[in-house]
Amino acid sequence: MTSSEVESLFARTLLGDYEGDDAWEAVFALQRDGSREIFDHAAEWLGSGNSLKMARAADVLGQLRRAGSSTEQPEWLFRDESYVLITSVLSEDCGAIAASSAISALGHLGAPAAIPIIAAYTDHQDEDVRFAVAFALGCFPNDSRSVEALLKLTTDSNSDVRDWSVFGLGVLGDADSQEIRDALLCRLADTDEDVREEAAVGLGRRKDLRLIPTLRSMLGAAVLKERVAEAASALLGLPEDPPDWNASDYRDALNARFPNV
Repeated sequence: MTSSEVESLFARTLLGDYEGDDAWEAVFALQRDGSREIFDHAAEWLGSGNSLKMARAADVLGQLRRAGSSTEQPEWLFRDESYVLITSVLSEDCGAIAASSAISALGHLGAPAAIPIIAAYTDHQDEDVRFAVAFALGCFPNDSRSVEALLKLTTDSNSDVRDWSVFGLGVLGDADSQEIRDALLCRLADTDEDVREEAAVGLGRRKDLRLIPTLRSMLGAAVLKERVAEAASALLGLPEDPPDWNASDYRDALNARFPNV
């Protein structure tokens, strides 16, 4: 990638809405064609004091990989250096948009030392920041420090934050305790369908039989949802979802396996 192409892509990341497709396509292009030049440009933006530039720089550095490396086995670049720069951003009052991107980047970078830095934002007033916390802690789902913060976020006022915290805690993670199970059980009554389904998967993976009444109700819906099937398969101890099963097959299997529940 030439210097002019690098400049052009960085400029595109600032156009339009933060979540705009064109801006993110530019971020992805920079991530997958990583180089020292791209790293240096992002590092400069991190120190610019401009919250949007700082956010885009963190977005790039969190997943910067060597050009030509595969998506399945990426060769990550400058991760230690990126970690130092991104954590320094969070030591300042960088604004919600930059904080969200920096926190998400720390999750992508995968250094467990970042967990207390991320968890410190669990009570942040901005829901996008709390969402980034839920995502990032889900990258370390079995660490007790992540578990503690994710448990708290399962009751967040924002449904997306609850969804990702339940997903990280119950689905990505293997940690198990009565507190985790009880938190997932509470979310079976959540107002958000995605949260309810992620909680069901988490309880199914932990073989918690308190799931069964709600799971039977979920299996009575007009359409068998993928996560409902996943929850039932996990509770039944099936190695994978049987491809030819419908909701009645799962109900029959549950009744046969747990006739008195």
